Amino acid sequence: MSHEYAKYEDIDKEQLQIDIDEIKKTIGDPTQKDLDHLLKLEKWGRGATFSGFFLIFLVGIVDFTTMPFWIIAIVAAILIGVGNVGRWANVTHPVLHGAYDKVPNVPEKYTKAVYAKGHRRFLDWLDWIKPEAWEFEHNIMHHYHLNEADDPDQVERNLQWLINSKVPMFLRYIFIYAFAGTWKYTYYAPNTLRILENKNRRKENLPEISGYELSPKTKNGLILWMEYLLPYVIIKFVLFPMLFLPLGMDAVLNALIILLIAEYIANLHSFLVIVPNHSAADIYQFNSPHKSQGEFYLRQIMGSVNYTTGTDQIDFLHGFLNYQIEHHLFPNMPHSYYQKMQPIVKDICKKHNLEYRQENVFKRILMSIDLMVGKTKLLRVDGI
Repeated sequence: MSHEYAKYEDIDKEQLQIDIDEIKKTIGDPTQKDLDHLLKLEKWGRGATFSGFFLIFLVGIVDFTTMPFWIIAIVAAILIGVGNVGRWANVTHPVLHGAYDKVPNVPEKYTKAVYAKGHRRFLDWLDWIKPEAWEFEHNIMHHYHLNEADDPDQVERNLQWLINSKVPMFLRYIFIYAFAGTWKYTYYAPNTLRILENKNRRKENLPEISGYELSPKTKNGLILWMEYLLPYVIIKFVLFPMLFLPLGMDAVLNALIILLIAEYIANLHSFLVIVPNHSAADIYQFNSPHKSQGEFYLRQIMGSVNYTTGTDQIDFLHGFLNYQIEHHLFPNMPHSYYQKMQPIVKDICKKHNLEYRQENVFKRILMSIDLMVGKTKLLRVDGI
């Protein structure tokens, strides 16, 4: 017999706010130890990337009659893909939330004001996505409008065109699995540009744009290609492979192939750990903005799910997105805080008879894909 949790309208939101705010006092301000934790995660990600590139070099010099090429190539691609996601999820994500800004004597490059700004984009976070666009789309619009109409990452709404189509169900699944391998540049890059453009349009009282402009013949399409896609393509898939030119053109071609495989793996990895956080049949959507801080906290719990948690190694591979409930309650806290916060948040949920969702990420991705193809729906809160 399943447990019956309290209804949305019956939760004491004022007391919930008091209980959750108390966590800040319990844990205290971030210290050098929390920054050291970030630096360790950064080293792991860099280590994976450099190890992958070393294997690419090895591919260029080994005797393939004695060592199978494809084994080294796949391992290299996996390492580079893990390093890619690690840089985004374990470093860029918390730093752009300002999680380490209050650490005494923190180096400027780990502060929100400096990290990935201007030319540092190519040093700190080289990706398809422009840092300032993702920062606004994610930190503001997603976090403070979770599963509301203004949430740009509300999966069920974004895929209404597929859900309401006459496409057979098995083809919908095939589409989603194919999309998962490309979503950083087919969805995230143009969507973050669209959200940033609409922010500027609202300031100028101009009508907002609802779709992506992919053609370089349009203004936004040209921006997308020149400032988002081409810089990444040129550096990652032209300049990086050319580093292996001294080993011959075969080595350059091998490097390109491995980097393309690594990109596909990074897309799959990031899709796996990001998409299920707020999208499944047991997650709530909300039809109006929250009216209090306590209600905001309630929505972060009811609209999020955690995955398996535990050691730094497990958490690193999940990009610390396995603490999504804690992160949404306090988005500007260091990753190391979420490990300490989790048992406290669980106790608060138990006190208020709130469901604290936590399951294996592979189970959750299957639930999310069922939602994406229209087999299931998000839960609705009556009148909210």
